[in-house]
Amino acid sequence: MKKPLIAPSLMCMDLTRLEEQIRFFDDKVGYYHVDIMDGHFVRNLTLSPFFVEQVKKIATAPMDCHLMVTNPEQYVGPLAKAGAAMISFHAETANGQAFRLIDNIRQHGMQVGLVLNPETRLDEVALYLNRMDKVTIMTVDPGFAGQPFIPEMLEKVKQFKQFREEHNLKFQIEIDGSCNKKTYKFLLDAGADVLIVGTSGLFNNDSDINKAWAIMQDDINLALMEVEYA
Repeated sequence: MKKPLIAPSLMCMDLTRLEEQIRFFDDKVGYYHVDIMDGHFVRNLTLSPFFVEQVKKIATAPMDCHLMVTNPEQYVGPLAKAGAAMISFHAETANGQAFRLIDNIRQHGMQVGLVLNPETRLDEVALYLNRMDKVTIMTVDPGFAGQPFIPEMLEKVKQFKQFREEHNLKFQIEIDGSCNKKTYKFLLDAGADVLIVGTSGLFNNDSDINKAWAIMQDDINLALMEVEYA
């Protein structure tokens, strides 16, 4: 089984050690996951285009900006200018503008990702999945770190994998929420290509980022073996 790409959730990192941790991650990650929240779509405020601009001064790995905002179209230009490589918008904010929003993101030279809340079904977004580089399935409710995993989402991951195969599509399947040693096996077996790791999967493993990363890798390798020989 192919090893998954890793996307550290930067809202979970120790921001007092930002440069140290970004330099450590930079040749190891598939993406940096940057959560941008507006206090309206979700009841929290986190990172921003300014944060992306500052990280871009250090990072070379691509930044994927997860827009948990009511008006995603307002962020496209600022994030492109800041250096984002991908914008992932929520399906729940795109009704009536999804195709226009996708075109706008691509016209700004970025890749396009789609994020689905746990309640949002595949058939609600099927008409534009062929335009996606990545689909992120939320396995917790959006807005806050450290929430419990929703096991019903494993079937949803399988549905997206099957749809991708049946329609010969290329989007990656990414998981956002409670990716850790308790869930790696099930997520990889269901079809996950990219794992967003935050507090429980990476940063709380150890205060030393080298050790924390090594523990995470061991946990993922064990999960891969369990899936392979199940």
